[in-house]
Order: sequence, then structure tokens, then C-alpha cells
Amino acid sequence: MENPTPTKCSVLIVGAGISGITAAKRLAENGVDDFVIVEASDKIGGRLRKEDFGGVAVELGAGWIAGVGGNKTNPLWEMARQSNLRTCLSDYSNARFNIYDNNGNIFPAEVAAEAYNKAVESAVAKLNNQESDEKPTSPKRPIYLAIDFMLHDFEMAEVEPIPTYVDFGDNEFLVADSRGYEHLVYELAKSFLSTSDGQIMDSRLKLNNVVRTMEQSRTGVVVTTEDGNVYEAKYAILSVSIGVLQSNLISFSPPLPIWKTEAISNIDIMVYTKVFLKFPHRFWPSDSDKEFFMYAHQTRGYYTFWQSMENAYPGSNILVVTLTNEESKRIEAQSDEETKSEAMGVLRAMFGAHVPEASDILVPRWWNNRFQRGSYSFYPVHVDHHLLDRVKAPVGRIFFSGEHTSDKFNGYVHGGYYSGEINTCRRIMASCTGWDGRVMFLSALIFIGMDTSKALIEEMKTEIARENETQSFLLQPFLALTLPQFDIPTHLLHRLSEAIL
Repeated sequence: MENPTPTKCSVLIVGAGISGITAAKRLAENGVDDFVIVEASDKIGGRLRKEDFGGVAVELGAGWIAGVGGNKTNPLWEMARQSNLRTCLSDYSNARFNIYDNNGNIFPAEVAAEAYNKAVESAVAKLNNQESDEKPTSPKRPIYLAIDFMLHDFEMAEVEPIPTYVDFGDNEFLVADSRGYEHLVYELAKSFLSTSDGQIMDSRLKLNNVVRTMEQSRTGVVVTTEDGNVYEAKYAILSVSIGVLQSNLISFSPPLPIWKTEAISNIDIMVYTKVFLKFPHRFWPSDSDKEFFMYAHQTRGYYTFWQSMENAYPGSNILVVTLTNEESKRIEAQSDEETKSEAMGVLRAMFGAHVPEASDILVPRWWNNRFQRGSYSFYPVHVDHHLLDRVKAPVGRIFFSGEHTSDKFNGYVHGGYYSGEINTCRRIMASCTGWDGRVMFLSALIFIGMDTSKALIEEMKTEIARENETQSFLLQPFLALTLPQFDIPTHLLHRLSEAIL
């Protein structure tokens, strides 16, 4: 079989989620339109994905615009307003007072409040590396397990200050629009990709192209897909999830350096599964303060957190139960019928034997999706920032983007947006303005910290051709404009420039 003719471009973007699409948009706006976007699936949007279920559009992945109502405006909220995206305010605070035991009784408010306060105190103590009054190995009552699940797996701000809510406000809005949350990504894409009758028809967007190998040299990057398509680019933006980076889907030649692979492997992956159940009629309370309710079980996270879709879609008769991590992986490995049977057992424990059988069920499988391998990244509050710096640092001509590379907003959709708009695009733009790679390697040095500077300087020496003495004059103004914002001592800048030139 003859070798396929490669598709050549200046920048190849791997992944058409919000990060990859935003990066491409910013490149186009700055005059770099010689790019190609390759996406493994059959549509853009990444983990923003809706599906029609029970007569309405439900969000399989991210479902909320988190961080609304503060002094700063969340960019996604502004985009949603411009698109007239239908949303509904979500208030989790009442969930703690709607906790059912396995006999169908709601725990008294004073019992729930006491349990909640103790859980918050325990979580804060652990966060501050203090000893809790309760030993970690001691058995916990189901109500404590339910509240612990709500606090940690729903990122309640009572436990820790979360930048999303500090910066943008405490409110969260559920997307309840037939066009889906993904509509925002399509609107971004249509602003710079050519369309026909409202559909993206741009030849620079390549769907169903599963990248398997990335080979880079001192002059560029060669990418090969599962179907044998070949792309050659001067630079690549790798905008895949942290789960994909941890998997063996994409192989690198030469292999990624140890500092990079170790950083990637040290990031936790959250698996967040929303199981949708359709019923012939509603049997649960429909008051606005009953939208969220919980089930207290001796196993933490066992069909714990429930949401009625009546506020979002009145008359839909749909319930959603959220499972995470090990419970998510467990139900992904079993049949939908088994999951439905378990969920029905929980519902009948809460509401009685008269509960009708669900007429339909929808179980997303983010963990077993080889193009995602999880839902989002998770960094502890007291994360070593050198770890994050290494995760987002470029390696040669390959740049990394996605919510897992966001300093403040990792794990959130707007984190992916900002990583594509700011972190990655600025560095790519600098690399595409005639410096022939210098900015790229300087960025790598700066963003991973000085601990690995010696190895990178050696790489820079071999990568960058020696220039004549006049180029030292050209480089100094650039260093003066670019590097001081990282608080690098002046004497080190001079040594760095000498090492390069």
C-alpha cells in the first residue's frame, strides 16, 4: 500500500472540544489560518454532549454553567446569554434536608443539620492537615456518608474556597435547551470556520480521525491516525483529556520526557456519571425545594444524589442520579438493565413499593470511552504548583491544552475555554511569528520551573542553530518584554540568553 499524501499545515489541533476550538478561533483571529483540527469522534464539543432522551435534551457530560452572579462575568455565561441558551438555577442547599433512609423516612432537619456541620468541620480539618475527632477508619452512619458525598463530589464551597465561585459568583445554572450545552462550542466554531446552511463545512475540520502517533523533530510534528491519515505541521496543540494522556491511545516519538509523564500520571481523574431514568408518571415531590434529594446508604455514593428534571423540563417525568469514581466504573461494567434494577431498588426504598418501573434508562460511559477516559481532572486545593506547571508545559513543538492545564479553573468548562484562549494560543502565536522555535523552548523552560532548566538548555542548544552576534541584539528586547512577568532574576536572563545564542 502506498504511503498516503500528508496534509500539511502550520498548526495541527488534536481535539475539537471547547479548548481546541477556542485555540483555533484565537489563531484565526490573529492571522494564523493555516491550521487543521482533527477530532476522534463524529462531532465537536468533547465532553459537552447532549442526547435526546424521553422527549427532551439531556446533558451526558458537563451540564451546568458554574460561577454566575459575581463581580466578574463567566465567559460561558456571557456566551449563553448571547445565544439565548435556556438555563435553570440549581440550588443544592436544600438537598441536605431531603435525605431519605432505607425505610423511606426523611431525616429530621436538626439531625441533618448536625451531620452536615460535623461533615464540614471534618472536611476542613482534613484540608488543613489537622486530626479529626473521628478516626478515618471508624464506621460512619449512612447519613454522614451521604453528606460527605455531597460535599466532596459536588464541590461544595463550604469546605474550601473554589476560584470559580470566588471570581464569578456562587450560582450554578443547569443547561436545559434543546440545542444543548454543546451549542456554545458550535457557535464558537461557526465564527471562524466556513458553513453552509448553518452546518460546518470547513475542510480544516476533520472528524472521525483518531490520532495514534505523534512524531516530532526539530522542524515539525508528524501525526498519523488510526485510518492511516497523515498530517504534517510545524506545531501541534494536543487538546485531549488528562485521561487520554494517561492511556496508551496516543504514542509519542521520541517518548515524552519523564518529567512530563510523571506529572501527567499524578493527576487524579474524576468519573462523573449521570444516570437518566424515564417514568410513566411522577411519584416524587415536585416542589422547588425538593429538586435535589439524597439516599443514605451504608456504601458511600451508592445511588446517593438524585435530581428531578421537573424544574428544567416540566412534565418530563425524568429523574437523574449521579454516581462517581468507583461506583461509576462499576455500573459502566454492567448492563443497563442491572443498573436500572439497582436504581429501582433504591427508589422503592425511598418512596415505597408502588413506584412504577422505569420505561427507559440512559447510562453514559465516560470511563470506558477511549476518547475521554473520565470526566474531568481533579487537583487538591494544596496542589504543588510545579506539578500543574509541568502538566501544561510544551514539549518541543507539542503544546498541551484542556481544562487540566488551567491554573484556577481545572475541572470546569470555562477552564477548558481559558486554556485554549490564553495559555496555549499565546504561546503558539509567539512561536508562529518568526522566532523559529525560540519562544517555544523559552516557554517550556519558564512554565515547568527552573528545576529542569539544565536539561532544557541542553535541548535548546541542539535545537536552535547558532546565530551570529547580531541576533543577541534582537533577542534581548524580546526577553525584556516577555520574561520579567515570571519574576526571573535579571542575571539569569543574561545567562539564559547566552546559553541560547
